Amino acid sequence: QVQLVESGGGLVQAGGSLRLSCAASGRTFSGYTMAWFRRAREKEREFVAGISWSGISELYADSVKGRFTISRDNSWKTMYLQMNDLKPEDTAVYFCAATFGTIDTTMNSYNFWGQGTQVTVSS
Repeated sequence: QVQLVESGGGLVQAGGSLRLSCAASGRTFSGYTMAWFRRAREKEREFVAGISWSGISELYADSVKGRFTISRDNSWKTMYLQMNDLKPEDTAVYFCAATFGTIDTTMNSYNFWGQGTQVTVSS
């Protein structure tokens, strides 16, 4: 079992940056593949980025590639999402998720979820 808590969301102007954190509790954080998803208003939750348990493998949605960077620190049981050059279309609630499987872009592959943190990008 792992519990996930996101933080770092907020209001930022277009072109700005934010760093989201996902703090995990539980003994086996390092064994989990982790990911960020987001849900914009009236849209389905979508995959943003994922990272393997070792941190060696990463995967990004095309819409964020080159602007967002996912990382993790297993010693601190924390995952991060550095978001640069933010756009209004990045506005969403961002969720972190964990799975014992490999990186996957589908929600159903993830067993554990945080409550989400709101990111709002103004134009």
